[in-house]
This record gives sequence, structure tokens and C-alpha cells, in this order.
Amino acid sequence: MTRSRPLPFFGLSEQTLGFIAAGVVVLCWSGFNIVSRLGSKGVLTPFDLAAMRFGVSGALALPFFLYHKRPREWPHYLVLALFGGLGYALLVYGGFSFAPTAHAGVFVNGGIPFWTVVLVGILSGFRIPHQTLLALLLSGGGLLMIGFDSLAGPRTANEWIGDALFLLAALSWAIFGLLMRRWGIKPLWAILGIASFASVLYLPVYLLWLPKAILSSTAAEITLQCVYQGIVAAMLAAGMYSYANQKIGACQASMMLALVPATSAIGAYFILDEALGPLIVLGILVVSAGAIIGALPSPLAARLGKAS
Repeated sequence: MTRSRPLPFFGLSEQTLGFIAAGVVVLCWSGFNIVSRLGSKGVLTPFDLAAMRFGVSGALALPFFLYHKRPREWPHYLVLALFGGLGYALLVYGGFSFAPTAHAGVFVNGGIPFWTVVLVGILSGFRIPHQTLLALLLSGGGLLMIGFDSLAGPRTANEWIGDALFLLAALSWAIFGLLMRRWGIKPLWAILGIASFASVLYLPVYLLWLPKAILSSTAAEITLQCVYQGIVAAMLAAGMYSYANQKIGACQASMMLALVPATSAIGAYFILDEALGPLIVLGILVVSAGAIIGALPSPLAARLGKAS
């Protein structure tokens, strides 16, 4: 039985479905950056955003998880929740309190493939394919072009704190992706396990000790954040990434996330009428080239690398 065997789902191969899943993640995370920044610019605290994320996803996931999974299976899911749930979300939400959305696009979505390649290199004795390194360099360069105006412009005193938190969030997510693949946990159970343990661990702490501003927010804002954070980001995007991670590999799945700032910029152009400068357009093209090379089979990528 080969990895690319046809599936009943429209006859698509598992690898093709993996790339489709990665594309869904790109769309979900493009919206996540915007929605999270909107929430953090209002009265909501990073702790409120995390509570809505884990409260909604936990309420949906916990009954199914407890019914199907025995306690002896829980430790792996607990570890995944610490990295792919609590660690990632709290660090990202904290970062949005100090740094703008463009910085998240560069440091989170560029940091995840960077940390993934570094961790894979450490685990493999630094036997990293040239294809992967070329893709990483192109994607990194393109991300810096997209975020140049924001990164090179005037910076507030504490902006560096947000950037550091974004980089740590990327590291946390990279660890989650590698552990899930190493342990062979199915995407559905990864989602349910992360949501269940994150809610059980976080919500009591939030309710008892952390600052809250939900009561000062509007119903529309709360609804938007609950739906996007709790369902789209915590369950749909996490599940699609978990699936892509297993079907196309950790490096390729993470490399696709470099497209998030590019799709965010294009979406802002059409939806918010924000201008696309020449450097941003060039950055989008370079990032896209890096993501494509990272997704190509090794022999073909190697030929393209020699021809360039």
C-alpha cells in the first residue's frame, strides 16, 4: 500500500489531500492574524482570547475525548496540548499585545518552518536536503520583504517583546507538529485531545486568578472571537495542519505556512483596499517560489536549484 494510493474522496491521493489541507490552514491563519489583532486592540486581554479559544473548543471536544480515550492514552495528548494548545496560543496572544499583525506574519509564520527545519536537522544529524534549505531561504527572504515597512519603521519601546513571543510561539508549534507525527496520532484525536486538556488546564486558572475584560466587550466581538478562535483556529486549522503534517511531512507542511503573510496582504488589498507596494508584491512572489520548491519532489527541486 503506497502513500499516494487513490482515496474514495474524489479519487485524490493522500499527498494531494495533504496539500489541500495545508492550503486550508493558510487561509485560516491569514484570518487568525487579523481577528486576533482586532481582539487585542480592543478591551479584551490575551487571557480573554485564550479563554474563548479553549472554552469553545473544549466544550465541543471534551465529551468525545473522554468517551473514546482511556486514561493510559492521555499523557501524549497532554504534552501536545502544552505545545500546540496552551504554549502556542498564549504566546501568540501575548505577542499581539506588543507587536502588530505584520510582525506575527514574519516571526510566527516564518518561524515555524525555520524551527521545524532546525529541529529536524538536530534529530537527523543535520542531514537536511538542499531543497529544504533553498525553500527556507527564499521564504525567509520574501517574508522580510513583506514585513520590511513594519520592521524597519519606527518601533515602540516594548515591540521587541511581541517579536520574541512570536518566535517562541513558532517554536512551540514546531515541537507540537514533530511530536504528533513522531507518535503517529491521528488528526481528529490530536484536535480533541489538545482542546480537552487545554480547557481543563487553563479555564480554572483564568476564572480564579487572571485579569478579565469580557464583560466590557460587545456581544458581536465576543461572538466573532469565540467562533474564530474556538472553532476555526483551534479545531479546523489545527486539524488540517495535523493532517497535512502526516501526509506530506513536517517540513513541507510548515513551509506552506510561509504563504500566510502573502495571502493576508492579498486579502487586505481586495477586502480592506490596502495598497500593495512593489516590495510586497516581490515578497509575495519570492515566498510563493519558496513554498513551491519546498513542496516539490526532491529531484525536480534539485534541477530547479541548479538552473537558477
